[in-house]
Amino acid sequence: MGLQRRLADLRQPWQPGHALVSIPLALIVVITVVDVMAPRHIHLGPLLVVAPAITPSFAGSRLTAFIGALTVTAQTVIAVLRGGFTPNHQVQIAALAVISLLLVIFCRQRERRVRQLARVRSVSEAAQRVVLRPLPHRMGPLRMASLYLAAEDEAQIGGDLYAATRTAYGTRLIIGDVRGKGLPSISEASLLMGAFREAAHRCSNLVDLPGTLEGSIRRHLSEHAPLSEAVDELQERFVTALILDIPDEGSPAQMINCGHPPPLLLRGDQVTTLYARHPEPPLGMCELPRTGLTPDPFTLEDDDTLLLYTDGVIEARDANGSFYPLAERVARWTGSGPEALLHHIHEDLVAHVGGLLGDDAAMVVIQRAPGLRPVHYLRHRIHTNGFHHDTDRGTDEAPAPGTTPSPPARRE
Repeated sequence: MGLQRRLADLRQPWQPGHALVSIPLALIVVITVVDVMAPRHIHLGPLLVVAPAITPSFAGSRLTAFIGALTVTAQTVIAVLRGGFTPNHQVQIAALAVISLLLVIFCRQRERRVRQLARVRSVSEAAQRVVLRPLPHRMGPLRMASLYLAAEDEAQIGGDLYAATRTAYGTRLIIGDVRGKGLPSISEASLLMGAFREAAHRCSNLVDLPGTLEGSIRRHLSEHAPLSEAVDELQERFVTALILDIPDEGSPAQMINCGHPPPLLLRGDQVTTLYARHPEPPLGMCELPRTGLTPDPFTLEDDDTLLLYTDGVIEARDANGSFYPLAERVARWTGSGPEALLHHIHEDLVAHVGGLLGDDAAMVVIQRAPGLRPVHYLRHRIHTNGFHHDTDRGTDEAPAPGTTPSPPARRE
């Protein structure tokens, strides 16, 4: 098995580090030859330690062990050719062996940490796919694209959130931002997205949706907050949210803004900020029921584009402390589709901050495409235990795995 494993390692594809191994090999050869040919009062053998010392920067533990063994062998050759194993040569050989062993141990620890990090990243990516589901490219007559940028290096998800669902009246969306950033805020974000997906179908009116989400947030905070957490600190945990209701056709779209940054409407070459005329406080801050809510209507025509975002985008600073001018930069790409627009903003935002954002950021682009027909809910009958039931099913829903989709019924 050991021989087979070594042969398998030799058959591995070429990597850039394999070319760099020529550097320590060349150092070993040059130092050995020069030391052997130099006068007796000149000793260059201690310089051999450079070869195993630089190897871990581009190679793993096995290659480092190989280079370390070569340096010990080279020092032994120098000792033999220069008059035998003097105490000086013995100390140099022992020192090279110890240093090489320590470097191999360091490489093995580093490789173990790299594997652990890879597992953590895979778990984080799986959590992102489960908690923060990617938005579909099409929902009814809308084209959509989404982007999430986590502030923490090893996290793929944080406190920002977005979700969308189809209803019998059109498409409902939410984008929000949990106070805080990174992994500690995932709990509130996942709760709100789950509550939205359920309440969006149960609330026939948009004005009922914030109150339902408010109740879910308050219950979650009161049940899962530590007993020692003060009331004032509990009230500081809230979620800003923007809730949208976009009908397929006919009626204007509506939005309710709960302390969230206003969306941008791109129409032609114009960029308009849709400020809320009836703003609401963030979710999780109202102890009393929300009453008297008034949605803000707006028109989303064919080829119009709506950009939703969190404050991590507009509060991103450059080296001089200047905020990212989102509305100004978006005006350059008003003719782009949803995916292209997000791509332009992403590259420009990363260049603005110099690499890493200081806070989580999320963006959603919605475009009403004239060529896409709205999704109609068709009625079909399901036979269960000898009884027939009428149910509603959207034509854009995929059939369950392992089942055969039923043919669309005739519209009534």
